[in-house]
Amino acid sequence: MYVSMREMLKNANEENYAVMAINCFNLETARSVIKAAELENAPIIINLYQEHLIDHCDSELITPIVKTLASRTSINVALNFDHGQEVIFLKKAIDDGFSSVMVDASRFGLQGNIDMTREVVNYAHPKGVSVEGEIGCLGATEGRAFTNDHMYTNPEEALKFAKETGIDALAISIGTSHGNYPDGMIPEFDFERLKTIKELTKMPLVLHGGSGSGRDNILKAVKYGINKINVGCDFMNANVEAIKTILQKDLNINYYVLMHKVERESIELVRSYIRLSGSNNKNQ
Repeated sequence: MYVSMREMLKNANEENYAVMAINCFNLETARSVIKAAELENAPIIINLYQEHLIDHCDSELITPIVKTLASRTSINVALNFDHGQEVIFLKKAIDDGFSSVMVDASRFGLQGNIDMTREVVNYAHPKGVSVEGEIGCLGATEGRAFTNDHMYTNPEEALKFAKETGIDALAISIGTSHGNYPDGMIPEFDFERLKTIKELTKMPLVLHGGSGSGRDNILKAVKYGINKINVGCDFMNANVEAIKTILQKDLNINYYVLMHKVERESIELVRSYIRLSGSNNKNQ
């Protein structure tokens, strides 16, 4: 069933688990993620990062694909525009049928962030589309520009932002970064900050940069109030590793067969994250 994130995250907030949001960019990745969720009887969010949406598979192309896949399953499936940085692209995704969007406007400062996010909320909500906002910033492992203390979410600003925008979910910064961490590195989470933000806002909270965060960090983050976990790199890495393994066994494999084998292999990574998030058997 094709739905927005609103109800699935509301349920996750009330029952203290998280829904996985996996970055996809085409039919094969979306299909494997939805199949993994089916096997775990879990709600699932298909994330499309802005760069992938613009450069590879735009909203007019991907929306009917995900909608059709969702119509063929009993689990709840949301399609979310991840890190939308321009209002024009966010509104187009909404018009083309995305069920959810995430506004990335923290670079504009608190008031600028509030103004842009509120504009998107006012456009999205009458159309039944849920909106995720972001307060605080995440760094990137590329170039070793990791998230540092001054980029963490300020709890009081988070409360003001949530109240003044009317968002359905709030992405916060507590120590993760986007990208692949160096070998052996696991980020340190500021759990006290997370607990404070949850106590103040009492709303669904989102963890970006979930890849490579470590089992213990994920479990504690869910325990203390994270209700949506974004994973991109780990899923993409699983696909690449599957390709490498398959080609080592058969360099002359048919491309069609290769793609289907890769889909089957990547499903297990998504299933493991679903169980870690506690959303298995939570489809409602």
